[in-house]
Parts: sequence; structure tokens; C-alpha cells
Amino acid sequence: MKFTETIIPGVLIIEPRVFNDDRGYFYESYSKSKWLDAGIDVDFVQDNQSLSQKGTVRGLHAQAPPFAQGKLVRVMQGAVMDIAVDARVGSPTYGRHVAVELSAKNHLQLWVPAGCLHGFVTLEDDTLFTYKVTNVYDKASELGVVWNDPELAIGWGISEKDALLSPKDQELPDFKSFNSPFTY
Repeated sequence: MKFTETIIPGVLIIEPRVFNDDRGYFYESYSKSKWLDAGIDVDFVQDNQSLSQKGTVRGLHAQAPPFAQGKLVRVMQGAVMDIAVDARVGSPTYGRHVAVELSAKNHLQLWVPAGCLHGFVTLEDDTLFTYKVTNVYDKASELGVVWNDPELAIGWGISEKDALLSPKDQELPDFKSFNSPFTY
């Protein structure tokens, strides 16, 4: 398992070691001991999964403390452009983002620590996306920023007219209006 740092402190691209043969493949998607060896000591308390059609945008989301969540995300079927935005006040990369293509073919994963906003756009129909999270879901703690905020300048690779969004995600504030509860 290879852990690669990104421009945002704490956001990591994780590349598992994949064993391929005539039958298919096998890989270890998570190992607590390997995470500890990499200096990451978290406990996952819940697994979540979504199925989305091509062009679906989910995000940018987070949960406020004390329900803030770290997320280990990956794609089991299909592909996404996955986005993490640093929302930790005082961080040297506050307001900057990382975009990584995650797919069933490349097996990459992204670790998004608490204090970062998270979202993705699906690149294929029937994309199956999984999240391991470090805290339970709490509806009253939901936070977010609108996906297409020009100040964030995220290259989602989809036009506004083609994006499939929930009504909730369409009404999220821009980043300037976001009152971040996170500190670095």
C-alpha cells in the first residue's frame, strides 16, 4: 500500500498493491497496521455506499464538529473525479483543492481528513462509490459549499447544465459565505 501526499496537508492518495491473474484481481483495500505505519491513527465507524449515473455531482460536503468525519473513499464500479477542498482556517492551503480520478480500473483511494470539504462527479453510468468514515452521520451537522463556486475554480469536467444535483446541493453557499468551523 503506497501513501502519496498531495498539496493539501493530510489529504493522501492511496494506491493498493493489486495482484492480477487469469481469474481477476485481489487487493487489500484497508489495513489498520499499514495506516499506523504511515502515521495515520483513525477508527472507522461506518461504511457508506452510493450508486450514481454519469454526470451526478455530490458535494461539496462535510459535517461540523463534534461530528466531523474523515473519509476513505474509493470506486468499486465506474469512475469519478473526486475533490477535496481544504476548509481548515489557518491552513497554508485553505481554499485550495485536490482533484483525483478514482476508478474501478485504477483502484486508487483518497483519504480526506476531517476539516476538508468532499465531493465528486461521476464519469460513467452506474458508478458505485464507497466511503469509510470516522464518525457517524448527523443531519444537524451537515455543511457544504456549492460545487461550482468560481472562487474555488475546480475543474469538474462537466457543464452546469449537464450536472445532476440534489436540490440540497443546489442551495449550498459559496466559499466566501461559508463560516468554517474547522481549524488547522
